[in-house]
Amino acid sequence: MTMLSQQAVTTLGPQNAVPALKTERLVLRAPCAEDAAAMTRLLADRRIAINTARIPYPYAIADAEQFIASVNRLDGEATFVVTLDAMMIGVCGVEPREGGPEIGYWAGVSHWGQGYATEAVRALIDHAFTDLQHEMLQAGTRVSNPASRRVLEKCGFQWTGVRLSRVRALNSAAPTDRYRLDRRLWLSLKSWSCAGRVA
Repeated sequence: MTMLSQQAVTTLGPQNAVPALKTERLVLRAPCAEDAAAMTRLLADRRIAINTARIPYPYAIADAEQFIASVNRLDGEATFVVTLDAMMIGVCGVEPREGGPEIGYWAGVSHWGQGYATEAVRALIDHAFTDLQHEMLQAGTRVSNPASRRVLEKCGFQWTGVRLSRVRALNSAAPTDRYRLDRRLWLSLKSWSCAGRVA
């Protein structure tokens, strides 16, 4: 795990105070209406949708607009557009769920295999435990997605089992590896610096 150089200043999102987080290479910021076209282009690749629970396929601009309008409305929720040199490359977020807060993430196919997802998820985890004060996070990934499993494992998540989860793009259920990370484990394993905020 690498140390990240990060800075901090608060910004406001559309509904709540949502910080922008800066890592070594990325800026994570609140989604805005202008992101809909880029989001639609990235999600035109079916390989992303079939590895997530709720992204439909095919993905229309109306789907992006609806998603952007719906995020960051609940306490303990944070959704970020992941940008590289001001260009959107993916999305990540944490959402309150009945069984506890859950993180999710995806990156455009042309940005796979370059460590961006791990970098973004680390920043998200730091924000969830420090700013949002969550005590535990959970996550899931399809058993057929080893790259996503590696992201979670590099971030300290521990495997807790397998269950069937609905995959909207497949209109079916698929086996999903389930993971958990609690505050104590995060503090003991963490070797990256806390995500900062930028203007």
